[in-house]
Parts: sequence; C-alpha cells; structure tokens
Amino acid sequence: MKDLKHLFYFEKLLDDANNELVREAQKEGRLALGYTCYHMPEVLLNLGRCFSIRLRAPRTGSMEMASYYMSSGSCEYSRALLERGLEGGYHFLDAIAGVDACEAMNRAMENMELLQVNSPEKKNFFYTNLDVPCTDDEDAVAHLKEQVSRKVLTQLHEKYDIDISDASLIDAVNRHNEICRLFKEMDQYRHLDNPTITGYEFAIFVLASYVCPKDLMIEKLKETCEELKTRVPDKKKDFRIKAVVVGSEIDDPDLIKLFEENGIRVVCDRYCYGSVPGRQEIILNKDEDILTQIVRNYVQTTECPRQCIPHKVKYRFQHAADLVKEYNADGIIYEQMKFCTYWSYERTLASHVLRDEYHIPTLSIDRPYRSGNSGQLRTRVQAFVENVEIKKIKAQRAKKNEEAK
Repeated sequence: MKDLKHLFYFEKLLDDANNELVREAQKEGRLALGYTCYHMPEVLLNLGRCFSIRLRAPRTGSMEMASYYMSSGSCEYSRALLERGLEGGYHFLDAIAGVDACEAMNRAMENMELLQVNSPEKKNFFYTNLDVPCTDDEDAVAHLKEQVSRKVLTQLHEKYDIDISDASLIDAVNRHNEICRLFKEMDQYRHLDNPTITGYEFAIFVLASYVCPKDLMIEKLKETCEELKTRVPDKKKDFRIKAVVVGSEIDDPDLIKLFEENGIRVVCDRYCYGSVPGRQEIILNKDEDILTQIVRNYVQTTECPRQCIPHKVKYRFQHAADLVKEYNADGIIYEQMKFCTYWSYERTLASHVLRDEYHIPTLSIDRPYRSGNSGQLRTRVQAFVENVEIKKIKAQRAKKNEEAK
C-alpha cells in the first residue's frame, strides 16, 4: 500500500517523551501533566491549558539505577519510568499523577517523589497518587470521584488556577470525543477483509494521541482519515492471519511490527495504551453530576485485571472473544509485561479459557518492556501463524467432507 503521508511525522514524535508538540505547547504557557494509567481519568488532565502525557521511556537502555532503588524482579515498565526520571527525562512535566494500581508502580512513583525527579525550577510542580478501586460498583465510583476531586482537580485549581467547573469538564470531554471519533473512523478500515491500515500504523497514531497535546495533532489525523478513504490495499494480502492483541502495557510499536512482519495483521488493540478502551467516546447526560459520569466511565470501562471480582474477569474473557468475532480475526495474542503481578494471573488463566472454552487459537507470551527485536518471540509468532493456518485447512477439509455426505 502507498505510505500514509503523516506516518513518519508521528513516528518521530514517539522518539522522545519531550517531543516537538509538547515543546510547542509549553512555549505557549500550557501545562504538561504526566500520568501512568487508565485509572487516572485522562480527560481530567486536559482541562483548560493543561494537556496529558502518558508516561513512557522510549529508547530505554540500562535500568541499573532504577533496579537499585526497586528490584530486578519489578516489571520493566515501572523501572524504565523511574530510570528515565532519574536521568532527568521528565523535567519538562508540571505534575506527575500516578495510581495505586500495583506494588511496582507504587514503588516507582514513591521513588520519583522521594528522589525529586522533577525540575526544581517548576515551583508549583506536584506529585499525586490515586487509590483506585478493585471493583466497578457505585461505591467504587464515589471513592474514585473523591480521590480525583481532592488529589487532582483541587491541586490544579490551587496551584495553577485551572478552571474545574462543570463547563470546563464538559469542554474537555467534547475535545476528547472529537479525537475518539477520528479513531473510530480509522478503525472501520481494520474491519475490512483486507484492511487498508496496518496494526503498526494504527498503533503509531493511537500512541501519539496519548503522549502529545491532542489539539496540535488533530489536523494531521483528519488528513489521515481522508487518505484512508481512497487508500487501495495490495492486490495480494501481505499477511497470513488476523489477530486481536490483548493484555498489558504496550508503548513499543515495534512489537506490533514484529507480529506483522511474521504474517499477522493486528486488527484490534485491547491493551494498555491501545484504543480499546481508551479511545471510545464519553457520553454525558444532563441528569447527573458531570464529574460522577466521567469517573464512572473509567471505572466501568477499564479492562485492567486489578478489578478481580468474578463478573469483571468473565467480562474480560467474553469481550476478548467478542472482539475476535467483530474483527473476523483468526486468533488472539495475549501478552503481559514480564513480572507483572496482575497480568500474569490473568494471562495464564485467559490463555486456557479462550482456547478451551471459546475455542479461539491463543498465543500466550510474557515479554520485557522492549521486545520488538526479540528473536525468540519472532520464532514463537511464526509457529503460532503456522498452527492457525493448519487448523484452518483442517476445518475447511472437514466442512467439505461434511457437505459431500
């Protein structure tokens, strides 16, 4: 297929946390608020002149300093963030908002604050850490609402004079929804029998929307949507099977590229930093408090295994299976960051449930933070592709034999 006009531009934005658009926004006096997790309602970090930056550590190398303060058995994502902070890579931020999601991230955020990885020149800088619930009932919504109101909104108002009124919240939701509608438009081309946007390309655009001021990239996203309307797929498919990727944090598009270089077209991204659930519109009504509605959206739509109550576990399995059907995929890649407590249990169980109960071919992998060049993983992906193809051939033969009878 013909290259998308703005793909290289968005790829370059991902080379550095303090990227071109971040610098441009801060020159205009805007505030960069770093955060780590879907449980921190992203839309609340985009009020007024604020813009959200989901933390990542591109081009990570050694993590020796972070391992000293944490441990080599902590997930590499949390250690990579701490390492980048200790290197001064987050000096551009005006606040860091973490969540009590797991012990590794708690430790990383604690060390960032104790070791003061922020710039001393930013006098109003603040750290905050939300206590997030393990369920999705109304008590959980009320609890998280109190947390974000006291630890985020009040801080923004008192330290930076940010408008936290209902009108400001509604404006932030409307701007969020505009971005989501663009990704929904792009997503329709992933549903095609021969998709006209690759999983890698889609991952680049989505990831950029998490780490850049959204308003400064929206025109290029609109142009990309227009491009896709007339983009012609290759006459011969350049993939052998289609798969849904499910699991923990992926901010390394090279991992998606690895899957696609070995015969898989990634057609859905239900993982942390993906579009499901992070790029769905927030629908508000006029009958209830705005902040409550926003918080409920994040509490009830999260796909995180931290919500370990039985109905949420069952929902995640069923939703993964539903996505396979919706995108007409041939299988699932269920992945987790190595040493991740929550996802390790979830992945182990899901790999059996999806295969044995839903009869969906499933590749189960645990991986380091940066794994786009893993030879071992490449071999496993190739074997998975061949296995799925053999099953499809056997199923087709069985169908023909049944019809012949």
